Amino acid sequence: MPVQVSFPCRETGARLGRAHLLGQFWLQAGGGGPLLTWSQHPLSIPRTQSPAVLSRPGMGNGVKEGAVRLREDAEASDHRQVLSSLLSGALAGALAKTAVAPLDRTKIIFQVSSKRFSAKEAFRLLYFTYLNEGFLSLWRGNSATMVRVVPYAAIQFSAHEEYKRVLGRYYGFRGEALPPWPRLLAGALAGTTAASLTYPLDLVRARMAVTPKEMYSNIFHVFIRISREEGLTTLYHGFTPTVLGVIPYAGLSFFTYETLKNLHREYSGRRQPYPFERMIFGACAGLIGQSASYPLDVVRRRMQTAGVTGHPRASIARTMCTIVREEGAVRGLYKGLSMNWLKGPIAVGISFTTFDLMQILLQRLRS
Repeated sequence: MPVQVSFPCRETGARLGRAHLLGQFWLQAGGGGPLLTWSQHPLSIPRTQSPAVLSRPGMGNGVKEGAVRLREDAEASDHRQVLSSLLSGALAGALAKTAVAPLDRTKIIFQVSSKRFSAKEAFRLLYFTYLNEGFLSLWRGNSATMVRVVPYAAIQFSAHEEYKRVLGRYYGFRGEALPPWPRLLAGALAGTTAASLTYPLDLVRARMAVTPKEMYSNIFHVFIRISREEGLTTLYHGFTPTVLGVIPYAGLSFFTYETLKNLHREYSGRRQPYPFERMIFGACAGLIGQSASYPLDVVRRRMQTAGVTGHPRASIARTMCTIVREEGAVRGLYKGLSMNWLKGPIAVGISFTTFDLMQILLQRLRS
């Protein structure tokens, strides 16, 4: 009578090696019977069958469903973060630009003219604009600014958050503060992305700021007249100096703000700065970023408004040489910088602070 001897196989549910294929065999009485391998046993499992069959019914499906659910939750979380960044950035840009719109309009008027800039002349221009055209005329062109700034700020802040995540994964700093160079690169890439997608709106806004109401009645009128009289390519005239200026401006602004927040966290022991501290950090970021890129901003405005101010349409180098020859290097290329030192830190401080506080608020509402 045959005797059955069983050796329990501890590799159940896992991939079985060749050494474990003798998990159970028959030993004939007297030792003369043949030795049966696992595959020859009547209760054996085919070699080609999935290992999941060895586990309890439904276990494999449960694991797969759990993995799919985790992946869907992660994708939904990413989408919420992008939408949160877009909304926060749009509100931040709108508040910041509306607060400094009269100063911004005055700066553009001086940038595109040959008048010598001074604080006294700037405030005199503001006063006469108020007397002749009314209080709301100080915000002329602000509707075009909002059409440009809302998508620009939304894209810039959202792109910055995405670039931080991508660079963090690439350099192995996931969930941590980026080192200096990637931090600078994330800001520069965010600014370039936003400027590339919204540049025609910036040109329209500059045209409306330096022309009387009779010339352009609204934003759509500007687009129609430019495309009809000057050609569609004019909508991207001055794009190159814009990108060249945005790289140091956005890069240094985001870099400075993030660096100051990191230093504050290290030395104060508090995870989040107070709102007034964020305003100070943003003001410093705006001051450094705008000072570094200001000459290219003057060149960009000259090129954008060449068709309506009487200046000849020219390349970046020729426009810059003309400004230096007619007005001097410092007075020409840095005309209106003191006005920018007043409005820039205010605008950037409001922008960064609003974005951070909105992000914190939306995060609390989600949780």
